[in-house]
Amino acid sequence: MQKVTLRIKKLSAEAKLPTYGTEFAAGADLYALTDGPLQIGAGETVLVHTGIAAEIPEGLVGLVYARSGLASKRGLAPANKVGVIDSDYRGEICVALYNQSGKEQTIEPFERVAQLVIAPYISAEFEEADALSDTVRGAGGFGSTGSK
Repeated sequence: MQKVTLRIKKLSAEAKLPTYGTEFAAGADLYALTDGPLQIGAGETVLVHTGIAAEIPEGLVGLVYARSGLASKRGLAPANKVGVIDSDYRGEICVALYNQSGKEQTIEPFERVAQLVIAPYISAEFEEADALSDTVRGAGGFGSTGSK
């Protein structure tokens, strides 16, 4: 396991820094910063503030994922499935939570709403080509590698 120092700025005195639930957790919990209970209607998306901003080192990216319990038990998950926080972004980290359940859900102040994973990435140079190399799969798309 590799460790890096991530500088976090509290945009509000009440904001909570991300925390890891266990020693080997890959994702750090992000906490809701709300004035009171936040209602999310069935099929609605609500922007949940965390009250923090981060200085992610160059060459790394912050990935915001769903908390498995919140998603599987209550139907609440990031609307964009995985949020991307680039290393040059210094604004507030927010989570767009989508309620995919059939009933209204409530987020309480300081509830864990998502998890933040810090990961390296590779940047590509895109080059136009007239042809691509051949493979066995070729242009076979969705479901093309399943049982026949």
